[in-house]
Amino acid sequence: MATGSSSPEPEPDTGTGTGTGGTGTGTGTGERLLETLLAEVHTAAPMDLPGLVDRCAPMIGVRSVVIYLVDIQQRHLIPLTRGLPTIELDTSTPGWAYRTLDLRVEEAPEGGLVAWLPLVDGAERLGVLGIRTAAIDPARLRRCRMLASVLAMAVTSKRAYSDSFARQSRTEPMDLPAEMLRALLPPRTIGNSHAVSTAVLEPAYHIGGDAFDHSLTQSTLHAAIFDAMGHNLASGLTTTVAVAGCRNARRAGAELPALVDTIDRALGQWLPDQYCTGVITQLDLATGVFRWCNCGHPPPLLLRGQRVLDSALERPAQPPMGLPEQFSATPRAAHEVALEPGDRVLLYTDGVTEARIEGGAQFGLRRFTDSIIRGAAAGEPAPEALRRIIHAILDHQKDQLRDDATLLLIEWRPPRP
Repeated sequence: MATGSSSPEPEPDTGTGTGTGGTGTGTGTGERLLETLLAEVHTAAPMDLPGLVDRCAPMIGVRSVVIYLVDIQQRHLIPLTRGLPTIELDTSTPGWAYRTLDLRVEEAPEGGLVAWLPLVDGAERLGVLGIRTAAIDPARLRRCRMLASVLAMAVTSKRAYSDSFARQSRTEPMDLPAEMLRALLPPRTIGNSHAVSTAVLEPAYHIGGDAFDHSLTQSTLHAAIFDAMGHNLASGLTTTVAVAGCRNARRAGAELPALVDTIDRALGQWLPDQYCTGVITQLDLATGVFRWCNCGHPPPLLLRGQRVLDSALERPAQPPMGLPEQFSATPRAAHEVALEPGDRVLLYTDGVTEARIEGGAQFGLRRFTDSIIRGAAAGEPAPEALRRIIHAILDHQKDQLRDDATLLLIEWRPPRP
């Protein structure tokens, strides 16, 4: 349970704007709230958002609202309001709301209630809202959810250019290669009613050559994972060129082999002494046909139900991106397989399986896949399953990974007829 010190600071229940003495059921309050939000949120500077939600609190019929954003490593919830303490994600009530994407309500030591709502933009978990109120009724709750929806979009749009948000989400300095690659990465999680793609990457502040990318169109989920040679600025530059080449070809409508050829040519022209392994994938959202090119990388894993299908996605090796002419004259090839509803495809870099645990043994492929299966059996959403796995690896190594470790999980879940 979260302590009282982690709850938003109380403000008086004024009841203004509710029309019923603070019950939050007055006619037109929802419309006024939406009008106020839309009129102000698009012009507000990123760090003006706490003041904006303070002004909206009386219209909802609550005492106060505080925005908490998750840090890069998804270990803490950090308040945007100055002076409030950071909250541990794994041991607190607001952390429970973040992990499960569900409402959580607790009694505040000072009296009244604190409602914790997940702050989510599409499929991406951003943090939580802490809402202090005397009571909760359906009307209040609807308005709180309305506020959370608008704020999630505002945070997503403003953090792209906000150094303030970047500073708030960090707990230590970030080195230059990591800064460059972090600026390149898409949201951790994307998805719709048909599929989701979610990824994690560590070490958060010192990555050298790992990256992931994913994108949605009306018909296709695109996802990729990259691992450049080395662990320095040159590695980061290699990955940056590879991701840019992938996006450039993808947005031009290139098929997978042509897309990889684009990356090969770009690396050969600009960084001829560097190379990059990776897996580039496409998932047809309607049919579940999964296509991929594996360029010198560990093969993807296919998880079905409570097991991993051995060697289901293993195919003849192709050379890393940037080195095809030195290793083989064979053209790039794409492979495909038909997924079943609920199937998960897991991409990973070798930094995951080669990480050391207590006693010096490697984390290993079996321990890795067992962790994914246990998460699925427990009903954890894909983003939460990956968060727990990467933290287990980091905790065993006291946050000192020898190599970048990146996970990307694709899940196909078409609507039932």
